[in-house]
Amino acid sequence: WSAFAWLAGMTVFIALLSEYVVDTIEDASDSWGLSVSFISIILLPIVGNAAEHAGAIIFAFKNKLDISLGVALGSATQIAMFVVPLCVNVAWIMGVKMDLNFNLLETGSLALAIIVTAFTLQDGTSHYMKGLILLLCYFVIGACFFVQRTPINQNDVPNLTLKSVTDSVLST
Repeated sequence: WSAFAWLAGMTVFIALLSEYVVDTIEDASDSWGLSVSFISIILLPIVGNAAEHAGAIIFAFKNKLDISLGVALGSATQIAMFVVPLCVNVAWIMGVKMDLNFNLLETGSLALAIIVTAFTLQDGTSHYMKGLILLLCYFVIGACFFVQRTPINQNDVPNLTLKSVTDSVLST
């Protein structure tokens, strides 16, 4: 029973820490000059899954690539197929508006990651070039989220019309 009590206690502690992290994302975005999407899609998962990444790397060093891939792909599948829909349902129960309406960059990034991963792993062999391809895909997706600037509200969106663009080009 003591293990169950420790598990419950640590779960509550991690939930409180997660609440604190979520509350500080927008402040960190302002002070660091990074977009909220970059912090929440690239940086936060790296930090949050550090132990899992370390385990996958240790298995890869021990030449147990099946376990390493199982850890990485199993985690991604669990998040996409269970955690995200569960969060939507819990938010609905709590009366919080949350949906699965992803923007074009998020949808394209997910599709690109799935396609590159599927083509890289389909023949069942691995070597450094396949790892490099997967890393480059990750860096490209990270760079896209790094340069993306999402306005807080619609009033911050500039009114880009053909006339405003040509006027700004002609004035320079």
